[in-house]
Amino acid sequence: MGFSRCSPIVSGVSFLTAYSRLSGGLFKGGVTVTFAPHVLVHLCAVDEWSRARNRGAIHPEASGNARFVHLSTPQQVHLPANRLYRGRDDLVLLHIDPARLNSPVRWEPGVATDPKSMLFPHLYGPLPARAVIKVTAYLPAPDGTFPPVAGSQEPSQECT
Repeated sequence: MGFSRCSPIVSGVSFLTAYSRLSGGLFKGGVTVTFAPHVLVHLCAVDEWSRARNRGAIHPEASGNARFVHLSTPQQVHLPANRLYRGRDDLVLLHIDPARLNSPVRWEPGVATDPKSMLFPHLYGPLPARAVIKVTAYLPAPDGTFPPVAGSQEPSQECT
């Protein structure tokens, strides 16, 4: 599987110039992904973020099969928000500097209802609190749905 600047897999991300600090790099099915956003986001409840600041990190969920912390790009976070948290008004978006992560980020498929070929970043290790560069409230619309993140937009690029 190949990737191009215009692939829906890498839509909304910018060219990766340096990711050598991430052990294992960015992988999808053994193929190195050569694009990554400047900022990733993690969606969580206010109290979860408070606990994480005290502990120093958010750890992959101990229950279930998840061995990673779910991340998103700002352009796609509304998809899992609507699927998992519809109507909740206690959520925040943790804006993450990927260069401050110590564990590998792998771009993997979400669920079948996500747009075809969309990959989500999964952090295979803890999310250090020091990697969070900004925290913003993420509130639903009056109907309970979450809109795309304000100000997130596709990068300007010409694709033919």
